Amino acid sequence: MAGTVRGGLSRRGLISSVGAGAALAGGLTAAFVGDAASSGNASAVDDLSYPFEGAHQAGIVTPAQDRLHFAAFDLDPRATGDDLIALLRDWTDAARRLCAGSGAGPVGPLSGSYDAPPDDTGEAIGLPPSGLTITFGFGPSLFTDADGVDRFGLAARQPDALRPLPHFPADKLNHLASDGDLCIQACAQDPQVAVHAIRNLTRIAMGRAAIRWSQLGFGRTSSTAAAHVTPRNLFGFKDGTMSLRAEETPAIDEHVWVRPGEAKASWLVGGSYLVARKIHMIVETWDRSSLREQERIIGRTKAEGAPLSGGKEFDQPDFALPGRGGQPLVDPTSHVALAHPTHNSGVRMLRRGYNFVDGNDALGRLLAGLFFIAFVTDPRTHYIPLQTKLSQQDLLSEYLQHIGSGLFAVPPGVGPGEFVGQALFA
Repeated sequence: MAGTVRGGLSRRGLISSVGAGAALAGGLTAAFVGDAASSGNASAVDDLSYPFEGAHQAGIVTPAQDRLHFAAFDLDPRATGDDLIALLRDWTDAARRLCAGSGAGPVGPLSGSYDAPPDDTGEAIGLPPSGLTITFGFGPSLFTDADGVDRFGLAARQPDALRPLPHFPADKLNHLASDGDLCIQACAQDPQVAVHAIRNLTRIAMGRAAIRWSQLGFGRTSSTAAAHVTPRNLFGFKDGTMSLRAEETPAIDEHVWVRPGEAKASWLVGGSYLVARKIHMIVETWDRSSLREQERIIGRTKAEGAPLSGGKEFDQPDFALPGRGGQPLVDPTSHVALAHPTHNSGVRMLRRGYNFVDGNDALGRLLAGLFFIAFVTDPRTHYIPLQTKLSQQDLLSEYLQHIGSGLFAVPPGVGPGEFVGQALFA
């Protein structure tokens, strides 16, 4: 991702000059990307680049990449409203360059003054764009802090839905790994490309904002494109079968994008809300459970992801179909039964979660799980009621601990010359 080598030739230009096909990188469709990823055509996916500009921010309906680096930031206590705007301008300029396959700065890691720090850290020199997307979000504390102080004069424009997520039953949150004034989601096919993006945006923020917490993720746990094969989580089950796909345009409009209505949230129309939850999966206990019990808890077969009522993966479960002893084949307290849209007023989410492994604890147990990310049009209707029910009734909750949490408003996309969230400050 590092952009300019001495002599002025960008990394992406260098790749193009040896036949990597810049036109291919700029023109592939989402369906082709999904096909390439599922068929193992790594070269086509790595050379792909997504434009940063557009009606919506990339990294939402974009076909989910395999790697994630997510970071939440707190602004410096001394930062002013002008500092915030300047930071967002600088981040936007850098994101444009990074997503295009160039360096974070206009000069690049190998040019400029030899006696000054480079404007890009350089660890992605020679790497292709790898489908990098960078998505920005604003937390509730950007508008009013925990003491109710309006630090940047934005309180009057805080959407009613943008409030800290409640403490759900059984939550064991680490508050130093939750929330934040701002967030950045960087997704790519190559982990180094995603890490490079967060590292350089963090460097650009120095003196104005600092990372509050961050998370690396691998192995997407949701499908956002029809061509994707449904991935598996660390319990070994297919995850996100009912998640929205980008091709479901009417459903995306209904369940993901913020629509006009609330006057003080007019700046967010065309954007979305990002729900982030870090979920520790107690894999050692799960691994000692029988296959029969695992399938009963999930409500689907482990092999194909089909509902226990019969059929194939994407067939609708029959929650009333009786089995042995007249009991429903799909347990009413299984994860599928409780989370299914038909049992939640038809509400659906666009999920972009990832597996994570953060090493192990002192007893040798894996600190592993799911970094859950969902984009919704309103968390009050599309997430909070569902999570409240799951935390109280779901058989799966015995094997889960929610240890991190955050909610962010994701502004709409930017046009030429604009910066992310610009309408908020108009």
